[in-house]
Amino acid sequence: MARLVAAFGSSHSPMLASRVDDWQGGFLARDQARQFVDFDGNPCNYADLLARAPADALQRIAPEHLARRHGEAMAAMARLRDDVAAARLDALVIVGDDQEELFHHDNMPAIGIYYGETIHGRLPYQKEIVEADYPCDAALARHLIAALQQDGFDLSVMRSLAEGRREGHAFSFVHRFYLPDGVPIVPVFLNAYYPPNQPLPARCVALGEALRYAVEAFPGNARIGVMASGGLSHFIVDEAFDHALIDALRRKDVEFFRNAPLTKLMSGSSEMRNWICLSGTLGSMEMQWVSYVPGYRTPALSGTGLCFASFR
Repeated sequence: MARLVAAFGSSHSPMLASRVDDWQGGFLARDQARQFVDFDGNPCNYADLLARAPADALQRIAPEHLARRHGEAMAAMARLRDDVAAARLDALVIVGDDQEELFHHDNMPAIGIYYGETIHGRLPYQKEIVEADYPCDAALARHLIAALQQDGFDLSVMRSLAEGRREGHAFSFVHRFYLPDGVPIVPVFLNAYYPPNQPLPARCVALGEALRYAVEAFPGNARIGVMASGGLSHFIVDEAFDHALIDALRRKDVEFFRNAPLTKLMSGSSEMRNWICLSGTLGSMEMQWVSYVPGYRTPALSGTGLCFASFR
């Protein structure tokens, strides 16, 4: 039977495709116009955050600190890319969200799986945008669909994309930064972002557990990996909850994930559902390393909790 040999988690923020000088000023205008959700789940705006900012806010975004954090994030991505290559995967299951890229509000599934032979994408290459059809493991995807149905999951499925559509950001980021050429993927979609049918944390854990059992029942001797794409907290950096989630991953504290407060899983922080699903796939795998970078980028301390982790 196949083996689930590795698991990975990675943020996929635009900050990770940006230069250090972008961190030092390139996000201010967009964050000033953005709506936020505070640590208690209440809507607020940039002016509200700025008024509440701690006394050391400007120190936290001093150029030397931003440059150091940028370097730490780039180093973590390079290390994770090496780990993915070292795992010698025959396929990678990617758990990610869709933000009106493939799904819209005329049909927003809670959980979906893509089972086509290829998926269309595009990547920046030097100064050009390159269109490509990336390989998918259709046989593994069909097996996962059948197994998850037996486990009581009602899934939306896709075999192809509509004309002009391409894989969403959660999956293109993995292709761009991590995945060796030719390794097929199975895209698993969670509606992390949009109420009212976001999967509850306990359901995300159960999905991860069911994915692990299904992979291990897949005929053959394939080496399979799984990756959570997205998170952690944003568009306000919640270091306390980010570290609590990381510690729970290290301890494999399933109850923490099943009972994760919904107020912490709103706005961009909703992508932590992908990591909660990842927690259910771990089984006997242990965390090998984790890197966390509090990606502050404005005087209001908006930004992203940037996290990278590898499990074997």
